[in-house]
Amino acid sequence: MQERQISFYSEGFKLDGTIYLPDDYQPGEKRPAIIPNSGYQGFNQFYPRLFARSLTELGYVCLGFDYRGFADSEGKQGRVILDEQVQDIRNAITFLTTQDEVDPENIGLIGWGMGASNVVRAAAADKRVKAVAGLNGFYNGERWLKSIHSYVDWIEIKNMVEADRIHRVTTGSSKYEDPFIHYPLDPATNDYVQKELAPLSPFGKQTQLQFTESIIELDADKTASAIECPLFIGHGKENLLHPVEESLHFYEAATEPKQLFLIEGKHNDFMYHEHPVFQDLIGQLGQFFGKSLQYKTLEKIG
Repeated sequence: MQERQISFYSEGFKLDGTIYLPDDYQPGEKRPAIIPNSGYQGFNQFYPRLFARSLTELGYVCLGFDYRGFADSEGKQGRVILDEQVQDIRNAITFLTTQDEVDPENIGLIGWGMGASNVVRAAAADKRVKAVAGLNGFYNGERWLKSIHSYVDWIEIKNMVEADRIHRVTTGSSKYEDPFIHYPLDPATNDYVQKELAPLSPFGKQTQLQFTESIIELDADKTASAIECPLFIGHGKENLLHPVEESLHFYEAATEPKQLFLIEGKHNDFMYHEHPVFQDLIGQLGQFFGKSLQYKTLEKIG
């Protein structure tokens, strides 16, 4: 896999990213491209790069980037607003269409975890997306939060969100809290996070409470019927962080063409390049994008 460091602007913020090219890429070719997007507290160097490693082996150009406020991208650290991340993805699409290696008529999206709702909403709003895959996501924030919290905790969350709304209005800023105060990790996911993600320097910074309000306001189900391109929904059968019912709800609301794939795993216990479950997922994604994106390579410049 060849790598080229790039940057582009999203609503005035300079975002860092990487163009990933297949080893057999030849100058002048225009290939279909895929943007793999991170989930919560994710970074380009981790899951986007992991997906790009396999997708470039299948011949695709990939673009991985860090959302505003993450890693070295510009933006206020700790501010996580889902609508703004959707903007970042759409601006990434625009940037990708300007790259010499890319066929601008054949661009797909992958969203991991919290990024799944981002990419399906981007696809619903942006007809330049020719195929979209949501993996291990949640699609209605209030429904998801209620599913993983007790009723007492849910009332406390609503009270904290309301108090923070008043705090923002009266002081000009949202309060910072532990990033997982309302996003509790199940034991299996926490074990993986502590081993693989926590050692990364950008990971685990405090997050503004407005993030929770952003989750509560999320309802990607409403946009499902607006997705006109092929849709792939994948979800771990034993996922305790984002229950599989989330993907089933969204899949039911979506229109054809669509594909549902239940992963033989949890949330991220299989997220290693050589893991057989991950390779099975890549195989499914390869077939999906292979059918959905028209391969128009070998068009030489000039």
